[in-house]
Amino acid sequence: MKQPPESKVAAPAEAASSQPALWPKLAIDLGPLLVFFAGNAVAGIYAGTAAFMVATLISLAVARFRYHKLPVMPLVSGVIVLVFGGLTVYLRDDTFIKLKPTIVYSMFAVLLAVGLLLKKPLLELLFGPAFALTEEGWRKLTVRWAAFFVAMAIVNEIVWRNFSTDAWVSFKAFGFLPLTFLFALAQVPLMHRHGEPPRTEAGDPEAEERT
Repeated sequence: MKQPPESKVAAPAEAASSQPALWPKLAIDLGPLLVFFAGNAVAGIYAGTAAFMVATLISLAVARFRYHKLPVMPLVSGVIVLVFGGLTVYLRDDTFIKLKPTIVYSMFAVLLAVGLLLKKPLLELLFGPAFALTEEGWRKLTVRWAAFFVAMAIVNEIVWRNFSTDAWVSFKAFGFLPLTFLFALAQVPLMHRHGEPPRTEAGDPEAEERT
């Protein structure tokens, strides 16, 4: 069955309309990291950490206002930023803020592993409404992300223990997110292979013709 002209026009229009929505999300995700980097460059790690905490609170408030909810992972990460950032500023010990990524990544890896053991993949609970994958697909995706989080925790330990504070801050601001983005892109083939076919309602002639 030929696609009506209206739907051909609607698809690109919908894709184009989603592009502006990407920028606020990037600002919410990247904003605190860039503030952290700038604050450390200008006034040192403690001022950068304090600015990071304030920027994190603002980004969570903006996300709540814009999307009417707080995503689980940014919320957990934000809470840990506030706790370990507060310890860093109060005790004047930057070890706490440097440990924060290790703790966050390790926590996510453990939660994903526990979900697998309980046969309740957490990724399916979080992203099930957005992606339709088979049970095997969710399991493989969960294993991959758990392994990735373990690797990122190890990388953070290597960087902060063996390089300068400025090098660690730069890597945190410009290394972690690109690596996560590239890893997520690398999972697209798996998601295509294990995607569930769309369900069709009985008696729908257009759906039956497409199949």
